[in-house]
Amino acid sequence: MSGNKTQPNDADVSRFICGVEPAAKRYDAEKLDQLFRDITGYQPVMWGPSIIGYGQYHYTYDSGRKGDFLATGFSPRKARHSIYIMPGYADYGDVLSRLGKHKMGKSCLYVNKLSDVDLDVLAELIRTGLSDLNKKWPVQPT
Repeated sequence: MSGNKTQPNDADVSRFICGVEPAAKRYDAEKLDQLFRDITGYQPVMWGPSIIGYGQYHYTYDSGRKGDFLATGFSPRKARHSIYIMPGYADYGDVLSRLGKHKMGKSCLYVNKLSDVDLDVLAELIRTGLSDLNKKWPVQPT
């Protein structure tokens, strides 16, 4: 069984954020980075070429597949920010209803710009997702 293709690397997170365009997306990325640092207490690490991760966990699925992945993080994608909370958002409907304008993926939240969402509610989602993940697979610093 192969592990996850997206792996942590030594790329410089600050340099990556400095290269985000346009400037408004870069400003949002800087705010997200500070939010994730404050909530997790972890230093960021690049995962693959464009995901900024905070903490990691080791998983083993019932299928036998195992690997390591970022505990939480984000990617300032061209169209919208992808915000990763690994347990997904299936049980967070009450919190999501207070978030503001967003779209959902399986374990990913899509936000066009941070001004579209309530940052306190986003912080609540990050904290809750990290706590839920830690109950299933212990989260560690990267």
